Amino acid sequence: MDEPLRQIDRKVLELFAMVGEHVSGATHALLAGDREEAKRLADRDEVVDSLYREIDELTMGQLLAGKANGPNDVCFLVTVLRMLPDLERNGDLAEHVARRAARGLGAELSARSRGLVERMGEVAVHMWRATADAYGDRSVTGADLVDDLDDEMDDLHVSLTVEVVAGTMPLPVAVELAMIARFYERFGDHAVNLARRASTLAEMAT
Repeated sequence: MDEPLRQIDRKVLELFAMVGEHVSGATHALLAGDREEAKRLADRDEVVDSLYREIDELTMGQLLAGKANGPNDVCFLVTVLRMLPDLERNGDLAEHVARRAARGLGAELSARSRGLVERMGEVAVHMWRATADAYGDRSVTGADLVDDLDDEMDDLHVSLTVEVVAGTMPLPVAVELAMIARFYERFGDHAVNLARRASTLAEMAT
């Protein structure tokens, strides 16, 4: 892999790390009632967007300039372009959780919903690390692990939805919590897509 492609690769890993930090921090801020940290994380979404745009421009530049050396390089560049929207959307989802944490939503959650949100946050972080590892290590097995974790995330989404409709919290809180449940569920879906893209690179490397 030539240096321009290695640079893109490093920046994709940086974007993975940044989004992972945001989702972990947003969950903690929500449950701990740390409004200042939540605001900081929400504001840093612009940094994620800036890095996303930089990678997109670098990748498109390599393709349009015809600088890819062979089909493997082309496959890498095209795969990165396909991964970027899922990476950027998960950064947005982390921002959405952080903004609700900044409004103090965590203090109004029922005990059961807090436990479910905490576990969803843990699963999201585990999924993200597995997805980042699958990309960085070019692992063909990473997608299977992420799929299994996504099944747990879907089950947690159902359980939290049941808690939302149980009527144990004020309606405005329940509405916001339903949206948070959806954010985590969608985060899992994007992680699955990314892990499958990483498998493409792994198969190419073998």
